[in-house]
Amino acid sequence: MKKLLTATAATALLTGAAFADGHAKEVKLGIIYGFTGPIESLTPPMADAAELAMKEVTDSGLLLDSATVSAVRADSTCIDSGAATAAAERLITSDGVDGIVGGDCSGVTGAILSNVALPNGMVMISPSATSPALSTAEDNGLFFRTAPSDARQGQVMTDVLMEQGVKEVALTYTNNDYGKGLADSFQQAFEAAGGTVTIAAAHEDGKADYSAEVGALAAAGGEKLVIAGYVDQGGSGIMRAALDSGAFDTFHFPDGMYGAKLEDDFGSEIDGSTGQLPGTDSPGAATIQAMGEANGFDGTSSFVGESYDAAALIMLAMQAANSKAPADYAAKVMDVANEPGEKIYPGELAKALQILKDGGDVDYVGATAVELIGPGESAGNYRQYEIKDGKITTVKFR
Repeated sequence: MKKLLTATAATALLTGAAFADGHAKEVKLGIIYGFTGPIESLTPPMADAAELAMKEVTDSGLLLDSATVSAVRADSTCIDSGAATAAAERLITSDGVDGIVGGDCSGVTGAILSNVALPNGMVMISPSATSPALSTAEDNGLFFRTAPSDARQGQVMTDVLMEQGVKEVALTYTNNDYGKGLADSFQQAFEAAGGTVTIAAAHEDGKADYSAEVGALAAAGGEKLVIAGYVDQGGSGIMRAALDSGAFDTFHFPDGMYGAKLEDDFGSEIDGSTGQLPGTDSPGAATIQAMGEANGFDGTSSFVGESYDAAALIMLAMQAANSKAPADYAAKVMDVANEPGEKIYPGELAKALQILKDGGDVDYVGATAVELIGPGESAGNYRQYEIKDGKITTVKFR
């Protein structure tokens, strides 16, 4: 089990006068996402959403002693743990960040946590690292995530397929922590529900030809092909080879396969295919969509709401602790994310900061109906969708 944070500053209910005491005038938050690599089409709107939360807080003038919040972007690459670790070290040692929004992909997130965040006592809140292994990673109370674990996604995938009457599938997964963890969670849940996984085969990203992999999947058979991969990488290559060879014509997509590329590159070729990704129909989801439209990014894209929420939680925790020091505010993240307190949605960060400044409590609901459980991770809500007439169509929320 994860250890609780043991070295935090003592805090009490703070009056408005306490916030007039000296604070640094600038808060820096690192954003470490895969701006290059297999999810590079997803990360720009994710970063934009996190930075929108920072601008909202800066404009309010209410954080600590009217501190401004600035973002420092760094490239995790999603897949290169060495590069991600070096980038995270620069955020702390060179840029002097006070918290990290990220990482994004599970493998690099784990590397940053163990090699950088823990030794430096740095808080991380990831919007998209979903490996079940992160639930039990040693973190000294410094690591949180606004996306649910893939232990939950594996069960949701099973429920979706079983409700469709699909009892036999082939499964391929990208050969990394994310793909393997999700594949294992899904296979366990699917087989426990009476389904059959005819084959579970890893694939490598970055290949020009996936005909051999698809040949093995086709030989095993299945009513659908489940692709636990990346839409900007091998996942799309597998799908194209499967369609061109006639091996499969319908697919099921976990969260890493969601993106505009499904419509742009495949369209009606994959009608009847299904998938799910973290998402909710809570009031905050509609709000972040409208805020994205007003600020030039897609508020419906994968992990956008989770990114806004991750940044917001760090800043609200700072306010609750009356400090930007990670050792002080880490213990406040769970407090501001959960009951009791005034419910807070996107666009209401100034309201939340004022309540905390006055010594009150907030329950940050945010864009994704945030509720942090157990080891500091999201309880989990999912948006189920279908490809219909070449378009991604929401079916329901779970």
